[in-house]
Amino acid sequence: MADQRSRTLDGTTADRTGTSADRQGQEGQGNDRQGSDGLRSDARRNRERILAAAREAFDAQGIDAPLTAVARRAGVGPATLYRHFPTRAALVTEAFRQQLDHCHQLIEEAVTDPDPWRGLCTVVHTMTDILAVHRGCAAAFHTRFPGAVDFNAERDRAEAQLAELVSRCRQAGVLRADFDLSDLSLLFLAQHGVAAGPPEVALAATRRLVGYLLQGFRAEGAPPLPPPAPLRLDQVHGVAAPD
Repeated sequence: MADQRSRTLDGTTADRTGTSADRQGQEGQGNDRQGSDGLRSDARRNRERILAAAREAFDAQGIDAPLTAVARRAGVGPATLYRHFPTRAALVTEAFRQQLDHCHQLIEEAVTDPDPWRGLCTVVHTMTDILAVHRGCAAAFHTRFPGAVDFNAERDRAEAQLAELVSRCRQAGVLRADFDLSDLSLLFLAQHGVAAGPPEVALAATRRLVGYLLQGFRAEGAPPLPPPAPLRLDQVHGVAAPD
């Protein structure tokens, strides 16, 4: 008899036929109509529950939180989670899709702002606010996922646009002469440490820290700094996410 077990997202072995949670409500059964997204209503509800549970788990434990725990939190079996999201990268990027898209849109708008310093400050303040509230999103934004070609391309484009924005600020004379693009990664690294504190103070602490650092980026009366650290965005939370 063929082995119907498969490797789950956590690397554990699960029964492809599904757990009791899967078997109690197999997706696609009954007379539920198929929606414009190709999913029946019961499958769509399962997908939404999984995404909500993933956001909660990743915000609380980071993006390496056990996906079996995500499935339990969502009230589905591992096989159902696997059907919707075959890889951890697929689940992480979809769980924070709205926030990540907003970050990318902010960067695109900032690049075209007639005032490059205002554009840079808007990007940094808004993004760090988002990342302080959604800690899992912070890791998702800075992480390079093996095999997630589209997501990694979006990251690369965002980083290139940030570099363009920094270049415009330099040309306008608003950045200190020794500012380096890696200083933005340093800012996000510092903000990540602050946001890891108690949730009730994470946002206020983030805004205070970012305010200090942005003032330090300004050209006016800036004494020399030590050499920049060789940091990139994908080094803030590690080079790559776990498979």
